[in-house]
Amino acid sequence: MAGLYFEEFSVGQTVTTLSRTVGEDAINTFAGLTGDYNQIHTDAEFAKATPFGQRIAHGLLGLSIATGLIMRTGMLEGTVIAFREIQEWKFVKPIFIGDTVHAVLTVAETKALPRIGGGALIAQVEVRNQSNEVLQKGTLNLLVMSKPK
Repeated sequence: MAGLYFEEFSVGQTVTTLSRTVGEDAINTFAGLTGDYNQIHTDAEFAKATPFGQRIAHGLLGLSIATGLIMRTGMLEGTVIAFREIQEWKFVKPIFIGDTVHAVLTVAETKALPRIGGGALIAQVEVRNQSNEVLQKGTLNLLVMSKPK
């Protein structure tokens, strides 16, 4: 699927991504990439004594997985200019090892920016688990190309 151009997005448009199961390997790889080896993510015995009772994924890993799942839809393939801003992001519930997550993106606002040859796409995003519980949510601002003339 070719990516959508700025003019092809409309307020209220909703896209639900495919799902991905978050494994221990993803958490360990993310810890290595970021240097964040906090025990709540990497030490099973330590995590047992926390309010969560087990290891949890890094919050930013959840956001990163969500953006990857959004890209996998193909709707921004070749048309996204930049990830401009995280206007707001809340970590509502933890992501546990073995959770299967997906993202739901809803276009909240579009703003033409002719000087960049596209526009800003303001999107509400929710990261949900296999029970459809909202784990993370927020607002992303993406710059998307206009249709060639």
